[in-house]
Amino acid sequence: MAIFTSIATAIAGALFGGSALAASLIGGALAFGAKLAIGKLGQQKEQKRKYTAVQGEIQFGGDAPVGTLYGVGKTKGQRTFYAKWGSGNKWNAEVFVLANGWCDGLEPYVYIYGEKKALVSRPVIGNEVANYHIEGFVNGSGDPVLTIRFYDGRPGQQVDQKLVDVSAALGNKWKSTSVNTGICYVVVERIYSDKLFGSKGRPELEFVLRGLREYDPRKDSTVAGGSGTQRLNTPSTWAHTKNPAVHRLNYQLGLRALVSGRTLIGEGKSLGQIDLATYFVAMNVCDTLRANGKKTYECSLFVSGDDDHTEVLKQFDDAMAGYGLNRRGLSGVIPSAPQIPVKDLTAADIPIDRAKDVQFRPSAFERFNHLSGQFTSIESMWNPESLKPVYVNADIAADGRNRQTSIDFLQVTDPDIAQYLLNIRYRQNRMGGKATVPVSRRFGLAVQEGEWITWRGKSWLISEWRADERLRITLVLSETSAAIYDDAGIEPGPIVIPPTPPINPSLLSTVQNFNVAVGMINGAQGYDTPALLFTWTPPDDPTITAVRFVYQIEGTTEIFEDQCTSPEDGSFRTTKNVVSGKVYNARATITTVPDRLRTFTPWVTTAQPTGLQTLLTGLQQLQDDALSRFKELQQEMDDYLRPTVQQILDAFSLEGAVGQVQRQELRAELGNALAQIIEERRVRVSETEALAQSITILTSSIATTAARVISEETARASADNALASSITGVSADVNGRFAEGLVKFEAVSAPSGVDARFSVMLRAGTDQSFKVSGFFVEIYTEGGVQKSRMAVQSDLFVVTSGNNRHYPLVYENGVLKLAIADIGTVNSGRLLALNGKMDINLNNGTIEVFS
Repeated sequence: MAIFTSIATAIAGALFGGSALAASLIGGALAFGAKLAIGKLGQQKEQKRKYTAVQGEIQFGGDAPVGTLYGVGKTKGQRTFYAKWGSGNKWNAEVFVLANGWCDGLEPYVYIYGEKKALVSRPVIGNEVANYHIEGFVNGSGDPVLTIRFYDGRPGQQVDQKLVDVSAALGNKWKSTSVNTGICYVVVERIYSDKLFGSKGRPELEFVLRGLREYDPRKDSTVAGGSGTQRLNTPSTWAHTKNPAVHRLNYQLGLRALVSGRTLIGEGKSLGQIDLATYFVAMNVCDTLRANGKKTYECSLFVSGDDDHTEVLKQFDDAMAGYGLNRRGLSGVIPSAPQIPVKDLTAADIPIDRAKDVQFRPSAFERFNHLSGQFTSIESMWNPESLKPVYVNADIAADGRNRQTSIDFLQVTDPDIAQYLLNIRYRQNRMGGKATVPVSRRFGLAVQEGEWITWRGKSWLISEWRADERLRITLVLSETSAAIYDDAGIEPGPIVIPPTPPINPSLLSTVQNFNVAVGMINGAQGYDTPALLFTWTPPDDPTITAVRFVYQIEGTTEIFEDQCTSPEDGSFRTTKNVVSGKVYNARATITTVPDRLRTFTPWVTTAQPTGLQTLLTGLQQLQDDALSRFKELQQEMDDYLRPTVQQILDAFSLEGAVGQVQRQELRAELGNALAQIIEERRVRVSETEALAQSITILTSSIATTAARVISEETARASADNALASSITGVSADVNGRFAEGLVKFEAVSAPSGVDARFSVMLRAGTDQSFKVSGFFVEIYTEGGVQKSRMAVQSDLFVVTSGNNRHYPLVYENGVLKLAIADIGTVNSGRLLALNGKMDINLNNGTIEVFS
């Protein structure tokens, strides 16, 4: 946390200390233009493309949108010109546009034929900014056969005169007016060499470009708080950077055409529309060094003039785990960093006559406990690589089951920064308290959006500031903590080993001598699980990076897959989708780098069925499934019985539909005693849905005693499913002791999921502890096959004939008790006598008798 001390001080002083009465009133209830990006994980709209630091395809034609690069990225560019000349067309030249705007330069390497090659500087021969040839691409006399002339797109750049001269006599000419001012491009010139190009074909280059030179107001002495020689209207003073906040500011200002001044890329705002104070702090946060010596946040991103502004800005926000805001009409940004709370909210600051809404702990359904993601790895030739997943076993236990999602940081190329961002997003999601709190004018006019305050012993972020026509101020708060940004417990990002260039690639198209056999994997206490064992002859070929397996149960069509990333091992065991008592068929193929023609081996079959899976493993899975279902039923009980009468009746809308509501109400009230019956019938029809519903609510209450009966019948139909349900819920409460019951019958016609279910749930106790019991019966569709199941939750479960001459079947305290059993076949791992005198271990094949 020590590295953030200066950051927190800067945020508290520079960004949030200037609130005044006039500034507080202008704009009234303007709030954040974008909430925390992590809140959008489950509801992101579909993007047209993946936003990343890589442009992976060559663009052709004149209808490609203008584009540019913020930071450093790999690109193939847009080919705009091709010429060939000389005897036998020995000389060739191509022009590739890399980006719009004044760019900083090329990194000292390119990728060609799937390999990384160094760029060797050469003397310039004309108006280009730099001239290079590629390492290793020289003829017998040492002269380069592949050269690159680089133009950075600065205003006033001149034409490539050599290209004008060599194409003058050709049908396709490079004109003397083709100066490409404001466009960064390269001229790639080749002299044909059969030795270098003959067997490989025309080379396809991938350039690594240092993108736009950008304006940084911190380095402009004409801006309040700035110091330096940079000027907004003088691009020659700008500098290249990978700072996400600087990228975001320059995108909001926009990249403009040199002559018309029209905005080509970005929003085209002026500095007067920007909240520079927030940007100053965000830029400083991004440049702050962490304990590992790296900057806190960096990113790179290709964008085009056709991109959605919101999506592009979100990429920059995600790169600093922050969010944008619109405060008093000015666009700004808040980075992820701890702040010093500006005020403490006390009971005296909260009007008691106005309602507040507080949720200290969100439902487990609203949070995830397993977060994965990818970043762009330079070491892996700018390809996506996986980050180390973030999960906490205590969170998984608290939620009841694994809830997994992912978020990618493809605009980030440093694994440590990307891993830090992934951990912050996980912690932000787990810190899920929310509150809407009315405050006094004295307090409300002293704070603003983006600041931290303390309340009830916790830190809160002001995510929204509202004021009505009577200047009654309400704050929307999100729980936060400085611990979110503590990097003490965060592991470094993954170490990616650069791929080895292929050396003498083998002609093998698949593995040799492939076979499959059944086996068992031994676990704790002698319990086994069935497995498949794949074997093959280890290949002596470094270009084979993995062996892939495809297998299926004999007589079925469903295909399963797995792979071994160590082909030299010659064997691989898997339990993935392997069940007991089945014969399997399998075949294999390979994965190679670089890619080449591959084939599958012939199908082979196991000589015998897989062994019987341990009973404990199967029972564990059944138990997990049943417990998960009972948790869902308890949640249904909460959702059904907890809402108020008005909330139940308000949960119906005719917006976008036609329909009718009929309500009848009987009510008697005397003092604190109330008896009430409400009956409501509803019908609703839209183009996509038809709904008919009947609700009856019976309520009786007096003092601290209350009883309620809720009955609901629903019929709903849409284009792809139909639903019919009947629910009855009862509850009774006396001085904190409560009893509840819910009976539900539901029938659904849909392609998959539960078709019909009957469930009964009971719950009773106090606010400190309670007991739950119930059962459900259901028919469901899984994999296109209808199945049925029933489960009971009870401390004691008894099956009896009603005849006292026969002992019942009893399940009690986790033990199944049965006096007499008539069994044909016993599948078991171990038989142990009650007195311990005899132990038959069927897994180990031993019989022990003790005296």
